Amino acid sequence: MTARAMAAKDTGRVRVLFVNDTARDGGPGRSLHALLGQLDRDRVHRTVLLPRPGPIADLLRDSGAADEIVFEPDWVENIVAPLDRPMRREDYRAPLPVRAARALGNLAKGARVVGGIARRARGCDLIYGNGTTANFLAAAAAWRARVPALWHVRYTSVPRALGGLHARLAAGRAVRRIVCVSRPSAALFPQAGCAAKVDVVPNGLDLDAFAPGAVTPRLRRELGLPPEAIVLGSHGRVLRRKGYEEMVRAAHLALAAQSPAARARCHFVVVGDTPPDFAEDHRASCVALARGLGIGDRFHFIGFRADVRPYVADFDAVVVPSVYPDPLPRAVIEGMALGKPVLAFDVGGVGEMIDDGVEGTLVPGAPPDVPALAAAMLRALRDPELRRRQGAAARARVVRDFDARAHARRIERAIRQAIAPRPEASS
Repeated sequence: MTARAMAAKDTGRVRVLFVNDTARDGGPGRSLHALLGQLDRDRVHRTVLLPRPGPIADLLRDSGAADEIVFEPDWVENIVAPLDRPMRREDYRAPLPVRAARALGNLAKGARVVGGIARRARGCDLIYGNGTTANFLAAAAAWRARVPALWHVRYTSVPRALGGLHARLAAGRAVRRIVCVSRPSAALFPQAGCAAKVDVVPNGLDLDAFAPGAVTPRLRRELGLPPEAIVLGSHGRVLRRKGYEEMVRAAHLALAAQSPAARARCHFVVVGDTPPDFAEDHRASCVALARGLGIGDRFHFIGFRADVRPYVADFDAVVVPSVYPDPLPRAVIEGMALGKPVLAFDVGGVGEMIDDGVEGTLVPGAPPDVPALAAAMLRALRDPELRRRQGAAARARVVRDFDARAHARRIERAIRQAIAPRPEASS
């Protein structure tokens, strides 16, 4: 057993290369930030590798959550991206021969990315994959560098064409531990070779940063809402699978069921936008839908905000309308931490976060029951005592189950288990 392995097995400082999926803002990057902020820097040296500068790099740098941030210039976040710059929405409309040529060039760059990660990893004890693409790259680089890998699985499916490769890498020797954010994520690993590797560890949150009263609410002032306004809000990337069309349609039904006076008090808000490297500007589509349904004056899409807390703090309830098996959406945890009840479709890991009728309301999500969501909205709009009671229960649930400090201790344990010599290697 080497001196480094002995130190990792006990309590010495270990060096970990955290490989994050994307440079843009999103749940996986923010969850990684929450984790790194709670890991003991005297026990874990944290180098983070990103495809390029961007919101996640800014967040890590400004908070001091990483010891070092490095970039991999050959990393491609979209297979048909131009070879000399990040993807933009109009690139999806490039002629087919142009997209094919870009794809071939980007495949060659992908091989260089694996080599670049492997070179950086040779001074580390572990490669830590954070997200779908990052996990594939971490496994390949781990095999090449002879450094163990840990996968943090924040997804519930992989493309069909890659399913076999994903299963083989997961069961292989290079991937030592697999941390899944929910049981639906863990269901990706039924193979016998993975059973002993998999831990289910839900995402954690900085409870002090997201405590009720930690920030000054800003939303109502920004929108000029009257004191009697009731706000049902949502926050996150505005993508089709996140269910904002369903939220707009449910809001339309809820508003139609009310008197003109009650309707005038109701407002719906979405904080977030569609990243520019997605083919469709789904936010624009949802704005058009709200206007077409005649509720444009009640439904506000206010765009991206780097810090969502002053906006969520002004919600009366949080709506999380995901219509796909969302692994463990941070929007649920953040809203609950700020003392807000949550209304959500029961998909993916959402049901592991909310007890229906206690911290909020779960409605059928397969397929999404829009009238049931509208009914849940109506109850929340009409019953302030229900909102108060469920909001208090939501905060208590987050304190009990989603504290980033406890999360970090469990992740450090998984890191050290991954680094520890395999029994056959130490015999």
